[in-house]
Amino acid sequence: MNPSATPSLYAQRRTRLAEQLGAKGIAILPTAPEQQRNRDTDFLYRHDSYFYYLTGFTEPGAWLVITGDGKTRLYCQPKDPEREIWDGYRLGPVAAPAQLGVDAAFPIAELDAHLPGLLDGRDAVWYPFATHKGLESRIDGWLGSVRARLRYGTLAPEQQRDLCGLLDEMRLIKDACEQATMRRAAQISAGAHIRAMQLSARMLREGHDVREFHLDAELLHEFRRQGSQYPAYSSIVAAGANACVLHYRADTAPIRDGELVLIDAGCELDGYASDITRTFPANGRFTGPQRALYELVLASQDAAVAATRAGARFTDPHDATVKVLAQGLLDLDLLDKNKVGTLDDVIEKRAYFQFYMHRTGHWLGMDVHDCGAYTEPSEVGQTSERKDALTGETIINRPARILQPGMVLTIEPGLYVRPAEGVPQKFHNIGIRIEDDAIVTATGCELISRGVPVKADEIEAVMRG
Repeated sequence: MNPSATPSLYAQRRTRLAEQLGAKGIAILPTAPEQQRNRDTDFLYRHDSYFYYLTGFTEPGAWLVITGDGKTRLYCQPKDPEREIWDGYRLGPVAAPAQLGVDAAFPIAELDAHLPGLLDGRDAVWYPFATHKGLESRIDGWLGSVRARLRYGTLAPEQQRDLCGLLDEMRLIKDACEQATMRRAAQISAGAHIRAMQLSARMLREGHDVREFHLDAELLHEFRRQGSQYPAYSSIVAAGANACVLHYRADTAPIRDGELVLIDAGCELDGYASDITRTFPANGRFTGPQRALYELVLASQDAAVAATRAGARFTDPHDATVKVLAQGLLDLDLLDKNKVGTLDDVIEKRAYFQFYMHRTGHWLGMDVHDCGAYTEPSEVGQTSERKDALTGETIINRPARILQPGMVLTIEPGLYVRPAEGVPQKFHNIGIRIEDDAIVTATGCELISRGVPVKADEIEAVMRG
C-alpha cells in the first residue's frame, strides 16, 4: 500500500465506483498475473494498476468483487508458512478486511465456487475488457453456471460492460495523495538525470571509455537509492545519432566528446510513474548548432507550457509547440521556404513531420502512458473530417479533451535531424527532446520535474559541478 495513502482512501474510491455500477451491478477485477522469465524464475512482479487503485494491495493471485450496494470482497492467497519462507509474507484473508478496509476476504481457491452465486440476480457484470488474457472466458464460465440453473429461478446478468471506462475517468483526475507521490517520483528522477549528466562529463574529462550503459546504471542506482521500487519504463539512453531513434534502448554505444546524449527515464514510486527527458552535451558544452536546435526545442516547450491550463484543450500544447518548431525550422534553413512555403503552409502540409513526428504529450499517472480519454466526453458526438496532408487518409476529428485541475500530462517536444538531401550537414544526427511532467491547475500548470535543469546554460553549469 502507498505509505501516504490510507485504507479509507481506497474505500472511498470503491464506493465511488459502486455508485456507478447500478443497484444490481457487479464488478469483477483481477490483479496482474505473475510472468515467467525463464525456466525457474519470474519477472519482477508488478501489480495491475486498476486493482491497486482500488485496494492498495500489491500481492499476486488476488481478485476484487464489488457490488452495486457498495460491498467489497477480496480473494487472495491464503497464509502458507512454508511458501512464505520461499516467496515472502502474505497478508491472507483473515487479516485483509482490517488491513485493507474490504468487507470480507476469502482464499483465492473459493473464487470459482462463489462467483455464480454472486452473479445471480445481477443485471450487469462489469470487468475490464481486453486487459487480462482469458478473463472473458472465465466470466463466460461463471455466467454459464448461472444460466444452467435458470429452471430453478436463477437470473443471469443480461449485460456485460467495460469497467475500464469508469475507472479511466476516475483515475484521470489525481487527488492530493496521488499528486504528492508523483511530485516525489519526479524529484527522484530529476536527481538521477543530474547524476547521469555529471557522470558523463566527469568520465570524459578523466579519459575513461563511456558507454550508454554506464549512464543507465547511474539512473537505476539513484532510483533505488532514493526508495523507488522500479524504473517506470525501460530507460532510453541514446548517444549521438541514436537519439534520432525515438524508442531507442540503452545499449553499448560509446558516448563521444562533442556529441549530445538524450536520456528519457523516470522512476516508479509507490505505484506512480514519472517521465523526464533531457538532452545534454556529453562533455558538458553545447556546440553552436547543438545549442541552436536545443534553444528552439526549449522555446517550443515554453509555448506548450503556457498553453497548458484548465479550460484549454489537450491538443493546445501540441499546436503551440508545432507553431514554434515550424517557424524555427524555416529560420534555421532546415526547411526551404522556396519549397515548403510560409509558416501556415508548413503547418497545414505537416512539412515539419520530417523532424518532429510525435505528439507533445500524454496522460501520466499509475501507468507511464496513463489511462483516460483524449476526446471530450461531453462532445464526443461532434465530428468532422479532414484529409491527412502526408498520407491522404481521411481522418475523423473529435473535440479534444478539456483540461481540468488535477489532470497530469507530459510536455515533450523534440527535433530529430537525420542526414537527408537539403538538410545542413552541421545539424546531421542531432536528436533533441525535452520532457517535463505537469499537473494542470486552475491558472496554468505545475511543472513537477524541474528539479533537473532545462536551460542550456544551467545544464552546462551543473555538468561542471
